[in-house]
Amino acid sequence: MDVEYLISIIEQYGYAALFFCLWLGIVGLPIPDEVIVMTGGAVTSMGILHPLPAFFIVYLGVVSGLSLGYVLGRNLGTPILDRLRRKKKMDKYITFSENLVHKYGKFTICISYLLPVVRHIVPYIVGINRMSFKRYALFSYSTGLVWTLIFFLLGRLFGDHVQAAGDLIHRYGMQVALLVTVLVIIFLIMKFVWGKKTTEE
Repeated sequence: MDVEYLISIIEQYGYAALFFCLWLGIVGLPIPDEVIVMTGGAVTSMGILHPLPAFFIVYLGVVSGLSLGYVLGRNLGTPILDRLRRKKKMDKYITFSENLVHKYGKFTICISYLLPVVRHIVPYIVGINRMSFKRYALFSYSTGLVWTLIFFLLGRLFGDHVQAAGDLIHRYGMQVALLVTVLVIIFLIMKFVWGKKTTEE
């Protein structure tokens, strides 16, 4: 699934398409979450959807999809992870996620947003470990809001290059995500300072 096809689905089904593409990310849709969120931002700059409701729906899709992982982990336990471990690639991600949880505890939820695939496994693991939903929501939903805002704004700013940017972030994970976060913060600070100077003049 590429961005053009995703945009055509959004044009046809509107906000619901954004929500379900992100919510179903837990089952491994063939398009990275970053690309879907950025596409959500891009379609608002094209005038296909309105920015505020689109952002709200995108955020809801992100946290709902990850919360589903938490609920499954808490209620079903290890059988799904045991089945996924049979795939070598998934076993590597699961082991890495478990090590992160062991090392950083609840803060792993925040870190996991920067790591494709891992972000879907960590909620499952903390659910298995019986973390309270209140604590899970506190860390996941607050980090999810910042993460969603960054990629949504990137989509609005660089709509023509969503696919390339999303693929790059998905491939290089944390390094690119940190770089993007720093660039967005610098851009927002510059925009704020520039706007203030213009107002003063």
